[in-house]
Amino acid sequence: MGQAQRRKGFVFGGLCGGRLAQNLNREADVMTSRSLLDFSLYHLPYSDEEERLGMLCTTVGSANVRPGVLYPQDKSEHPDLFRPVKEGRTLPEFQLVYVTSGEGFFSLGADIYNVRPGSIMLVLPGMLHAYCPLLESGWHEYWVGFKGGYFSRLLEEGILSQEKVFFQIGVNDAILSIFCQIFDEVRIQRPFYQMKACSRILDLISEILTREKRQENQKEQENYHESVVAKTKHMMETNVYGSLNLSSIYEQLGISASNLNEIFKSHTSMTPYQYFIKIKTHKAKLLLEQEGLTIKEVAHRIGFDDQYYFSRLFKSKTGFSPVRWRKNIRHC
Repeated sequence: MGQAQRRKGFVFGGLCGGRLAQNLNREADVMTSRSLLDFSLYHLPYSDEEERLGMLCTTVGSANVRPGVLYPQDKSEHPDLFRPVKEGRTLPEFQLVYVTSGEGFFSLGADIYNVRPGSIMLVLPGMLHAYCPLLESGWHEYWVGFKGGYFSRLLEEGILSQEKVFFQIGVNDAILSIFCQIFDEVRIQRPFYQMKACSRILDLISEILTREKRQENQKEQENYHESVVAKTKHMMETNVYGSLNLSSIYEQLGISASNLNEIFKSHTSMTPYQYFIKIKTHKAKLLLEQEGLTIKEVAHRIGFDDQYYFSRLFKSKTGFSPVRWRKNIRHC
């Protein structure tokens, strides 16, 4: 579901509960005016010939729903089938709804998605759904409706999916630009405007899916990087008393030294070597607190054959020689 938060146990409208129900109930006491809402809407007629093409743009619009305004504003602007958007409805077409500001809810049966700036809702034919902005925030929405055999095949082939109907892609100029292009085609209605509008709808779908896939790939990469860092730390910590060679870590993880250094440093602000020395220094401090261990024995315990090299390294990291550190601990 991308970056979206999904909540169960709520239903919309006559289907409605919780915070959403309180929001809708409060609307009954709110007086509104047309001037509070920036609104444009086109429900498009089409011929049998255009329908046979397999791609139709059926509706486009945008609305800037201000805080405290009833939703949807002026239901008379909508055909009967489209009016109960917050109570729950099914449509005989696809719709994409893009919210660029404000907050609200998108309901699919008992599932509720939190809508915020950059959310896109995909409504599928025959899918029971509902959505509305929070009364205290309103929202700015853009939408386009479409239908036809070509779009249905996108669903049949899994390019569009009932399992993925909510996207969180952020407020994006490219998406807004495509909506504006669709609006322009519909407003002017030049010859073949339906074909042109539908080509823009395909651009919109591909842009949404591309951005969603990019987010998924980025998340997979982040998960891989976190796994590499965790494995590297584990190998170091389990071998802190030995002489683990960093090259063996590269080999076991199947990663180059430069890549591991880059990944590890981006997560810890240290290179693997610096981290390994840090945990060795910490273990050395614990060993120096023990009675009966010489400096040479402490150095050997944590994988240093040369006690003088160990002493110089310890002092560079702590500001004290091992001997001085031990005296300070005993004094304390």
